[in-house]
Amino acid sequence: MIFGNSWHELGETIEVPPAFNKNMRITLHGAAEDVTGSAYYLQTDQTRILVDCGMFQGGKKAEEKNRRMSRANVPGLEAILITHAHLDHTGRLPMLVRAGYSGPIYATEATVELASLIMRDSAKVQAQDLERLNRKRERAGQSLLEPLYSLSDVESTVPLFQPVAYDQSVPVAPGIHARFVEAGHLLGSASIQLTIQERGRASTVVFSGDLGPRGAPILKDPADVSQANLVFIESTYGDRDHRPLGETIAEFEEIVIRAVKERGKILVPTFAVGRAQLLLYLLAIMFRQGKVKPFPVFIDSPMAIEATRIYRRHPELGDEEMAALQRQHPLEHDLKTVTPTVTADESRALNDRTGPCLIMAGSGMCTAGRILHHLKQNLWRPETHVLIVGYQAEGSLGRQLVQGNKVVSIFGEKIAVKADVHTLGGFSAHAGQADLLRWFSHMAPCRPRVLVTHGETSARETLARLIQERHQLTPVIPKLEETLEF
Repeated sequence: MIFGNSWHELGETIEVPPAFNKNMRITLHGAAEDVTGSAYYLQTDQTRILVDCGMFQGGKKAEEKNRRMSRANVPGLEAILITHAHLDHTGRLPMLVRAGYSGPIYATEATVELASLIMRDSAKVQAQDLERLNRKRERAGQSLLEPLYSLSDVESTVPLFQPVAYDQSVPVAPGIHARFVEAGHLLGSASIQLTIQERGRASTVVFSGDLGPRGAPILKDPADVSQANLVFIESTYGDRDHRPLGETIAEFEEIVIRAVKERGKILVPTFAVGRAQLLLYLLAIMFRQGKVKPFPVFIDSPMAIEATRIYRRHPELGDEEMAALQRQHPLEHDLKTVTPTVTADESRALNDRTGPCLIMAGSGMCTAGRILHHLKQNLWRPETHVLIVGYQAEGSLGRQLVQGNKVVSIFGEKIAVKADVHTLGGFSAHAGQADLLRWFSHMAPCRPRVLVTHGETSARETLARLIQERHQLTPVIPKLEETLEF
C-alpha cells in the first residue's frame, strides 16, 4: 500500500494484529536488512515524527541509498528524536534540514555534543574524498560528484538540537511524550520510550537504539524498560555472543606487548567516539600497572581528540569503576606519551615513524579517513599489526580484512596484506545475544509486538526465533521501506 507522506512515497504495509491504536504507521527508512541507516518514520492521526536519521555505510549501495532522499515528509514532520550520535543514526540529518526541515531535534546533552562533532567531521571527510575523486573524474572527462551535504548544512542543523535529560517524560509532538533512558552503548546513548495518546487511549512504543553490553568499561549498563506495546529491538549481534571482555583485554595486552617488543606499528581503525576512549582507558591501565613501558601513541583523528574532551566533560555518565580509577589519580597522568595529530601534515609524518607505536585513526570500518592512508603504507609490511576492534559492515574494507583477504584495493591500488590482522570482537559496544534477550525480557510480560531490526539476515532471524521460543511471541522482521500499520 502506498502512503504519499512516506519518505520515498513508497512502502509495503504489514498488517499487525491490533494491540493498541489503529492508524499508527511506522515506515523503516533504514536499519532493515542492514545494520546502518537507522530511521523510523512514525505517523499518527495527529502528527509525524522521525526516530533517528542515520547514514547508510559500507559499499557502493550505501552511497546510492543515502542519495535517495525526498522532500515528501518534511512539511508534516514535527520532531526528530535521536538515540545516539553515531553517523549511522545521525548522518542524514543535514540532508533533511537542507530539504526544508526546521523543527526540533531531541537528544541527550552528550549526544548533542557528539553528534555535532561527528556530522562536522563527516562533511569534511566527504569534501576531502570528493576533491581527490573529482580530480580523477575531471581528467577522465566525467561529470563531477557532489557530497551528500556540506559543512554549511551541518551548521544549519546543529541549532535545531534540543537537549533532554535522562528518565524525564518530555512532550515532543502533539499526543507524544518521550522518555530517554540509558542504553550503555556510547556516551549519551539512549533507548527511547514513546507514550502516544490517540483517541483517548495510550500506547507505548520502545526503540532500543543501539544497546551496549553489560559490564563494559567506562559507561553505565543499559537501563531496564518494563512497559511496551510495541518494541523495535536492534540485532547487530543477535546470532552470537561476544568473547568475554576479560579474555579480549588479555589478548589486547598480549598483542601490544609483542608489538612493542618487535618494534612494530600497531594500526587501529577506530570509531573516534567510544572505541578510541576505551582503548586509551585500557592503555592507561597497562601503563599504570607497569605491564608495558609507556610508548608513543598517536590519536590521528581530530574528531577523536575532541570526543575525548567531551567524554571528560561528562564524568556523571561514567560507571563506578571509572570513578574509582579517577579518584586514585586522573587517567591523563598515565597517558603522557599520547600525542594528538591534528593536521594532515602531522598525519603524513607518521608514515616515516618507526615502531613501536600505536596509531588510532578513523574511520572504524575503514571506509574513509586517515586510516586508509596508514593501511596503504603499512598493510604490506609483515611487522605491522592491525587491530579490528569494532563491527565491520558487509562491503567495507574492514570486513575484507576480517575475512582474511590477501589483497585489498585502497585508492584504486592493490595492496598485499602481509600484516597480522587481529579481530577483537569482545570490545564491541553492542550487546551480544544474551544481553539483547535480557534487555527484552523485562518487557516480555507485557506481550508486546516485536520488530527485529538493525541486523544482517542471520542475526535478525536468530534473535527473532529465540524471542519466539522463550516468550511465545512472534516477532516481525521488516524490510527496508516497508510501512507497518497498527
